[in-house]
Amino acid sequence: MFNQVSNFLLALAYPQACHICERSVEDFSDGIACRKCWKKTRIFCGKETLCDKCGAFLSESEKPVKTFCHRCDLDYYDAARAAGIYEKALAASVIQLKNEPHAAKTLRNLFISAFYNADFHDANLIIPVPLSKQRFLERGHNQAGVLADVLKKETKIKTDHKSLARKIHTPAHRAAMDEKARELSVKNAFEAARPEFIKNQIVLLVDDVFTSGATVSACAKVLKKAGASKVYVLTVARAN
Repeated sequence: MFNQVSNFLLALAYPQACHICERSVEDFSDGIACRKCWKKTRIFCGKETLCDKCGAFLSESEKPVKTFCHRCDLDYYDAARAAGIYEKALAASVIQLKNEPHAAKTLRNLFISAFYNADFHDANLIIPVPLSKQRFLERGHNQAGVLADVLKKETKIKTDHKSLARKIHTPAHRAAMDEKARELSVKNAFEAARPEFIKNQIVLLVDDVFTSGATVSACAKVLKKAGASKVYVLTVARAN
């Protein structure tokens, strides 16, 4: 009751328009999207069929056997999961996270739930996908680092922001780029800056969006070369 009154008063004093439909955001824990737009966003609940490796959405109904899309067969990570599809409230929240180093409560809760719903509980090191120095200076923060710290606070798993580095500045991926172009754009872009901290670790690699998987696969390749025993991937959203 107290939270409802607080949200009502805050909405009156500091009205926030939904970045999707422009209706009023009445619950500030929802961030920049209203509750109706969150309800229209496809969030994974565990009853759909996802590729057992990359987490690609395959079907609305759950299948009793493991299912694979096979597009990810050659990717270097062991498994990847996301909170939902990159659309509506999730997409707007991800874009906002790139601009401001803050994740609203609804986004944090969905990300944490995605971790608990995934079979990643043996992970003992969280590593965010790094930005290049140029991109970090432009943005002022790493959105993947913000998400990694959200998980650290919840799970108490150690977070390492320094052992994986992006040594080459690459242009932002464009929507029109095909999978091969994305793969080539991140080839040799990452390095293990401190391989001794990676060896024998079960790494949970964190990023905001899984698109083709090229970036996280390139990261996983470097981490495994440095001695990581497994590499899982967790993102807020993934391309449909």
